[in-house]
Amino acid sequence: MPKMTDKALRARDAKRDIGAELLEAARELRAGRWGRKTTIETLADGSVRRRIELPNGKVAKDEVVTGARWALLSARSHSGLSQAEFAAALGVSKRTLENWEQGRVEPTGPAKVLLNLVAKYPDTVKRLAKIRPEELAAV
Repeated sequence: MPKMTDKALRARDAKRDIGAELLEAARELRAGRWGRKTTIETLADGSVRRRIELPNGKVAKDEVVTGARWALLSARSHSGLSQAEFAAALGVSKRTLENWEQGRVEPTGPAKVLLNLVAKYPDTVKRLAKIRPEELAAV
């Protein structure tokens, strides 16, 4: 699909009712309808299976992936924590976590070691999330 010019984008957007589109999206979510569902499963060998399912039940993608990014996504997914909660438990900003998850930045040094531990022992991050900052200052 060719990239739209600024003029074409403005013409398209002038015809849209963004408020109505957002309300309709909220109604669809409330009704349990979704555009696609991604599930992440950690396999015995440490790799991660990513499966993307469309609303009609068709599987758009089912792949086994490896690497720090996927281990991190798997660990956060299984922790049940939001990005903000997971980032706070690791002591990093939400933006840093987003960059790691999107593959824009590769964690290095101590962060990489911590993420490997979290991937191998998922309960670690839940335990870290329960520690209050003042408890860490006393250590």
